[in-house]
Amino acid sequence: MKKFFFDCGTRDATASFGILALRIMIGLMMLCGHGISKIQDFQKLMKGFYVPDFFPLYYMSPSVSLIACITAEVGASILIILGVATRPAAFVLGFNMVVAAFAVHGAAPWILGPGVPVAKEPALLYLIPAIVIILTGAGAFSLDAGIYKEGKRRRW
Repeated sequence: MKKFFFDCGTRDATASFGILALRIMIGLMMLCGHGISKIQDFQKLMKGFYVPDFFPLYYMSPSVSLIACITAEVGASILIILGVATRPAAFVLGFNMVVAAFAVHGAAPWILGPGVPVAKEPALLYLIPAIVIILTGAGAFSLDAGIYKEGKRRRW
């Protein structure tokens, strides 16, 4: 179980530095651009916040749905920035972006453009790095690397 949550993936310095830059930039963009603004506008947003219409999420109230979204955008972003339980946190953030792209903006076009105020594109642009982080892990420059020290070197 420890390996599942805290395996940092590669320990190569160059790749780990690139993953660190990706984690910090995506995490800060999500945290500052989306998560904190939802916390600040909580009272206004909770009245009509989107509730996904698939099982079991359709049992949530709009306020619980908003809290789940804030948890993903703030909590998972902080974990990704720090590199703690990075893969599960990236999964949570990625799931949130799948819901945003294909449920909240389901009828919207794929790409933003002139005269298109809402599209799937921003959510998908956050989903892509979440998938990369799930596949690669947090890298050597993370708290995951300090928590889970593997006994032998990986061959792949």
